[in-house]
Amino acid sequence: MLNEIKKDAQTRMAKSVEALRHDLVKVRTGRASAGLVDTIRVNYYGSDMPLSQVASVAVTDARSLTITPWEKQMVAAVEKAILASDLGLTPNTAGTVIRLNLPALTEERRKELSKHVHGEGEDAKVAIRNIRRDANSQVKELLKEKKVTEDEATRSEAEIQKITDSAIKDVDEVVKAKEQELMAV
Repeated sequence: MLNEIKKDAQTRMAKSVEALRHDLVKVRTGRASAGLVDTIRVNYYGSDMPLSQVASVAVTDARSLTITPWEKQMVAAVEKAILASDLGLTPNTAGTVIRLNLPALTEERRKELSKHVHGEGEDAKVAIRNIRRDANSQVKELLKEKKVTEDEATRSEAEIQKITDSAIKDVDEVVKAKEQELMAV
C-alpha cells in the first residue's frame, strides 16, 4: 500500500518535470527549432489540427523555419494560425512555402524570457509539492485507519521527501539549462 503511494507520487512528479520540459520547448531562443510551432493548431476543414499534421516543418538555418503545407489550399489557413499564435512571428509566403524568420533576441528580451522560464520552473515546483502533500495525506490516512504503523508512516514520509527533493532538483536543472540556452549569444 505504501509502495503504491510512493510509486504514484514519483510517477506524477516525473510527469510534472516532463511537462515543464515540453512547455519550455515553446520558449524561443535565438535558434530555430521545429518544436517552436508544435503548439500551433490549424483549422483543417472545420477541425483544429496540429500544424505538424497538415504541413512539413523544416529548419533551414539557425534563424529560419520553412513550413510547407501538404495541400495548396491550406497555405492561407496555416498563415492565419501562425499570426494568431503567441509566437509574435510574421510568415513570409512564396507560393506554397511559408518562411518564418526569427529575429535575434535583444538582451532585454532574453532577460524577460529568462524570468518567464524561472516562473514556469516555480509552477512545476508547486505542482511537485502538491503531489508530495497528497502522498503524505494518504500515508496519514492509512495511519489513522491503523493499516500501517507510525514507524512505517514516518519512513514513508521521509522517502516521499527524498523523491520530492530529487524532482525539484530535476526542475532546477531543466530551468538552468534553458536559461543558459537563452543567454548564449
